[in-house]
Amino acid sequence: MKKHSKIAVLGASGLVGSAIVRKLLERGYENIIGTYRSRKPNFDGISLLQVDLTSQEQTQKLFHQHKPDYVFLAAAKVGGILANNTYKAEFIYENMAIALNVIHSAYKYGVKKLLNLGSSCIYPKHAPQPMKEQYLLTAPLEPTNEPYAIAKIAAIKLCRYYNEQYGTNFLSVMPTNLYGPFDNFNLETSHVLPALIRKFHLSKLLEEGDYEGIMSDFKKYPIGFGLNQKLDSPDKNSISQILKHLGIKFSNSVNNFEGQTLNKVTVTLWGSGKVYREFLHVDDLADACLFIMKNVDAWSLSPYHPKINIEHRSFNLDPILPDYLINIGTGEDLTIDELAHIVKNIVGFKGEIYYDTSKPEGTPRKLLDITNIRKLGWSHKIGLKEGIKKVYEWYKES
Repeated sequence: MKKHSKIAVLGASGLVGSAIVRKLLERGYENIIGTYRSRKPNFDGISLLQVDLTSQEQTQKLFHQHKPDYVFLAAAKVGGILANNTYKAEFIYENMAIALNVIHSAYKYGVKKLLNLGSSCIYPKHAPQPMKEQYLLTAPLEPTNEPYAIAKIAAIKLCRYYNEQYGTNFLSVMPTNLYGPFDNFNLETSHVLPALIRKFHLSKLLEEGDYEGIMSDFKKYPIGFGLNQKLDSPDKNSISQILKHLGIKFSNSVNNFEGQTLNKVTVTLWGSGKVYREFLHVDDLADACLFIMKNVDAWSLSPYHPKINIEHRSFNLDPILPDYLINIGTGEDLTIDELAHIVKNIVGFKGEIYYDTSKPEGTPRKLLDITNIRKLGWSHKIGLKEGIKKVYEWYKES
């Protein structure tokens, strides 16, 4: 991939796509196309195109007219456990449609290399830990995100079989749970870490009695659950009712050691807090994606590729990767309760955390085995606490 190569980042307005665009610009790439579906990203120095990738006609038109050399497939319909479990048909249909349209068009119009972005939810619910690439399809999936996972598995298999039938150079990467700037902070559809950041931020504002700050936050991002409709004529009582619906409430006021009056606030989170999750800053993922796009080819990973020469494979990966699939993560995880207390302390919230065990919490553990990406020569750079601090500062300033 050269500085003048035509590079398409599909889904440039999303968490992952925007991070890849930033990294490409930072590295001096000068011929970048970014696509978006509804919300136009704010980038200088790239061509921005509004394209609905669920439409076969629009997708083929994009590839026919612009003929990109390299493609990052970061476009997807994404969400947390509630969104996945609520909008099941939308998640499987839209993500499968995007994969079918993009991967076939990439083959049809001669893309040199495609990198398909997936998710660690593709692995079985009770997969051995840490999860190796070869555990794909070895046991049942987590039911709450099965539709999304099946669509992502289909994309992996599409890349594999196009490679094997047509000799294409399509790879897939499976990142662990991601976080970073431009994340989704809608509490109905967000993933766990951005949801925690926003919940504790709102809780801190309630502690301080800063209703103006709470209203400013409500206007900045959708709340979800149809609650934005209740903001037409807000007062303290209606704001408190909205926060209560989000699991944030107070019972009385106390004075701290500085003489300030603080509301005694509690936050209730879904599940038990005992499940484990691994987190990767999206800037690290973007760095890994560029590394793979520049240094790794499909035929170096699997003996099933028609261009493979076993004696001259580029990397000594063991085992081989028949699905052209590479895990990307940190190799470290923690419980949701541990994560919640880290976020709480960074935000500066003083109250108590409770758990609603009647709510779903997903797979017990999702730690990726990152042996192969490390053998290829890449590792993450941003620590979790450092990364959360950066995101919280961005959230407050954005």
